[in-house]
Amino acid sequence: MSGQMPAIAPRKPLIGITMGDPLGVGPEVIVKALANPEVRSLARYVIFGLHDVLELAADQAELSAFWWREPYEGGVRVGTGVLLADFDELTLGRINGHRGPDEAAGRASFRFVEEAIRLARLGALDAIVTAPICKESWQLARQNFAGHTDLLARRFDTRRVAMMFAAGDLRVALASDHVPLFELRNRFTIGLVHQPIDLLDRALREWFGVASPLIGVLGLNPHAGENGCLGDEESRIIEPALTLARNAGIRCEGPLPADTAFTPGVLGRYDGIVAMYHDQGLIPVKMRAFHQAVNLTLGLPIIRTSPDHGTAFDIAGRNRANPGSMVEALRMAVRLAATRALPAQAPLKAAR
Repeated sequence: MSGQMPAIAPRKPLIGITMGDPLGVGPEVIVKALANPEVRSLARYVIFGLHDVLELAADQAELSAFWWREPYEGGVRVGTGVLLADFDELTLGRINGHRGPDEAAGRASFRFVEEAIRLARLGALDAIVTAPICKESWQLARQNFAGHTDLLARRFDTRRVAMMFAAGDLRVALASDHVPLFELRNRFTIGLVHQPIDLLDRALREWFGVASPLIGVLGLNPHAGENGCLGDEESRIIEPALTLARNAGIRCEGPLPADTAFTPGVLGRYDGIVAMYHDQGLIPVKMRAFHQAVNLTLGLPIIRTSPDHGTAFDIAGRNRANPGSMVEALRMAVRLAATRALPAQAPLKAAR
C-alpha cells in the first residue's frame, strides 16, 4: 500500500429548479432534460413543484420517475440525485386540458420561485434554474412583478440587473427587456445603456473567462441613426454611455447598425453584444439557436439561468416540447456554479 489517503470526490453543486407554470411546458422540459443520465450526473438537483404534475409529464413522455418526493417544509437536503420538493398543499383546478392564464397556477409558480430565492439567499443552493412562468397568471394571483428578473432584483435588493442570452459563442445582453416600444422613449437614458455594457463586461471576465473582452453596442435607430439623419439617440445617449464605459476600462465599440451586427464578418469581432431592446437582440439569438439558447440574469449575487422560451400553452400537455434549451440552462448553471467556486486567482483565457 502506498499510504496515501484516497482522493475525495469534489462536492457536486446543488441546483434548484423551479417548475414554472404547472399548466405550461415547464414540467415536460424538466422531466425530459433530467431523464438524460449525463445531465443528472453533473449535479445534485431539487425541483420546486408539484408531484402530480411532474408525474403526469413523465407518463406522457413515457419516462420512468428518476426522482424521489418529499413534502416541502421549508428546507431541502440532497446528497445525490434529484429531489422533488412537493408543494402538496397547493391545489390546481386541473392539471390537464386547460391551457392559458390561471390564478391557481400563477400562485403556485410564484411560490416555487419565492422559496428557491429564499434558500439561495441562505446559501443552500448553488444556482437557480427557472422554468417559464405566465406573467398574466402572476397578475391574476395578485403578484405584481414583471417577471422573474424583476422579482429576483427586488428580493436581492439590487437595481443593476440585465437579461443576457447565450448560445455558444453568441452572447447578447439587453439594455431594456420587457418594455413596450412606445414606452422605451421615456426610459432611454445613458444609464440604461451603460448598465448592460458594464454587467456584460464583468460576466465575460468572471463567468466566461475572457480576460479582456470586446463588446459591440448596437444603435437604436435604423443604420445606427445615420449621423443624425434617422434620429439623435445614438449621439445623445449611446455614445456618452460608451464613453463612460471606456473611461472605466471597458473595451467597447459602437453604435453598430443592428441590421448588419449579427452577420458573421461583424459578429466574429466581439465577445458580446449589447442590444437596445428585446426583439433587436432576441430575434437573432432565436434564429441561430432556438432550442439551445440560455437566459441568464446579470448583476445578481447568485447564478440564475432559464430556457429562452415561454410557457407554450399551445403545445403543453402534448409531449411535443423540445427540452434542448432547458438542458443547456442546467448545464450552464452547473458550469457557472463551478466557476464561482474556483479561486479568485484562477487563470483566465486570453482575449480574442
